[in-house]
Amino acid sequence: MAAAQGRLSDGADGMDDANEGDPHAGGAAPPPFRAAVDALRTARLRPQIEVEPTPAPQRLAPFSYALEATVVDGDQDLADGRLVLLHDPAGHDAWHGTFRLVTLVRAELEPEMAADPLLPDVCWSWLTGALQARGLAYGEPSGTVTRASSHYFGGLSARPAASQIEIRASWTPREGLGGVPDTAAHLASWCDLLAQVAGLPPAGPGDASVVTLPQRRGPQSR
Repeated sequence: MAAAQGRLSDGADGMDDANEGDPHAGGAAPPPFRAAVDALRTARLRPQIEVEPTPAPQRLAPFSYALEATVVDGDQDLADGRLVLLHDPAGHDAWHGTFRLVTLVRAELEPEMAADPLLPDVCWSWLTGALQARGLAYGEPSGTVTRASSHYFGGLSARPAASQIEIRASWTPREGLGGVPDTAAHLASWCDLLAQVAGLPPAGPGDASVVTLPQRRGPQSR
């Protein structure tokens, strides 16, 4: 799957320590994890977001499952991301639960937007706001928002300067019946975040007040 800056390979919180085999490697997956993964696989998402499974990290938890997503407009890729579901049946002190969601989201920006000192706070509020807008309970959120600029010289001097925003975050989804979190709703909220970062219009009439990034100049062809 094409990505805004090539395939995701930056090692977000160990997310590039990929398990190339079965996502349930390490033993028979417990029923709560199987149910959570099944919900991710069957979730319905807005059509501009292409989602597919990808190898999951091996060493972050006994069980893990990962997805990659690209926000697509015609033949243009506007933003990309990765979402990893972690599960430790014994629980994890730092998570305060048995499940954890870890994500990396990124997109290119207009240079003027990248220079806005409030941009990191706004981007973080998009993540928490996307979860709250769907009424999702979660705990222990943490993460970073990073702005990066690239300037080209010598044989690459013809390329225009480029700016990028990157959100790395994790949170603990609250568990429901049978100890299973509503992973489909968490995936939908994550896709809402991707759409905002990509500059897509709100998905529904109730979201008209949401402010999104303007689409980057000259989105990359797929």
